[in-house]
Amino acid sequence: MAARHPSESDPLRGSLDLLILKALSLAPMHGWGVGLRIQQISRGRLEVNQGSLYPALQRLEHRGDIESDWQSTENNRRARYYTITRQGRKALGEEVDKWKRFADTIAVILES
Repeated sequence: MAARHPSESDPLRGSLDLLILKALSLAPMHGWGVGLRIQQISRGRLEVNQGSLYPALQRLEHRGDIESDWQSTENNRRARYYTITRQGRKALGEEVDKWKRFADTIAVILES
């Protein structure tokens, strides 16, 4: 298991990881489904680039926050399905708290 990278120093990367963990906390799904779920949750306001999504999935799996296995899709195609781990659920809670503090800090700066 790799050491956790502090997301405070890279809020954009941390935000993508947070969104992926949130999507996977709702149900296991394949990578394309994760991107669609994020788009649905954001009501179409956010579309995750596939070139960013898959490296993030690999990073999260390497850290032990998610795990994967090969399954058949509803279209009878093989796809890697990702599931959030217990460690990932804990990380999701911590990242939500960090993100809220970060957003509050930015709001304070913008309102000054």
